[in-house]
Amino acid sequence: MSLLDLSAREVLDRLAAPDPTPGGGSAAALAGAAGAALVAMVCGMPKTRTGAAEERERLATALAWAREAGSRLRRLVDEDARAYDAVVAAYRLPKGTDEEKAARRSAIEAAMTRATDVPLETAEACRVALRAAQEAAAHGNPNALSDARTGGALAFAGLTGAAENVRINAPSLGETAAGSRLETLGKALAEGRARARSLGLLG
Repeated sequence: MSLLDLSAREVLDRLAAPDPTPGGGSAAALAGAAGAALVAMVCGMPKTRTGAAEERERLATALAWAREAGSRLRRLVDEDARAYDAVVAAYRLPKGTDEEKAARRSAIEAAMTRATDVPLETAEACRVALRAAQEAAAHGNPNALSDARTGGALAFAGLTGAAENVRINAPSLGETAAGSRLETLGKALAEGRARARSLGLLG
């Protein structure tokens, strides 16, 4: 069953439980999904800041961004938990023979790669949601400015939370693979911080 099929209370209880999953990666994706949903709400409102046709066009584009990012993030809530479960399962594989050791190493490498790539995808989707939030705040219904900014704040929280999971897992991939992923993450963070600052979320 997907975490999103549970009640909000049940999801929070699952996050609070001592089990390793769902953990920070799932929480980051969930925060980002909530942010994208709020941004979509503002972008979809009939009223814009000034009523200009150009604003409606910009909000329509931002709405598509928010919906696409939100759809990805909803999937990633569960995908992150599955990725970490696979890491745990790989480390539990037998290692009594050379063949078993080789199979275990291969499984760990594949699982750690996925456990790095999933939060990296979360960070990227949150970056897109932040971009949409910036448009919603600039051109959307001024009465919903707080909703646009809250959506941006949640997306930024999802981005920074996902970044922590990338950083802790990437070193296990080796210098080249880790460097590539950390470079991608750095770009997403830099853009995310700039957009969060423009929304008044950072000093």
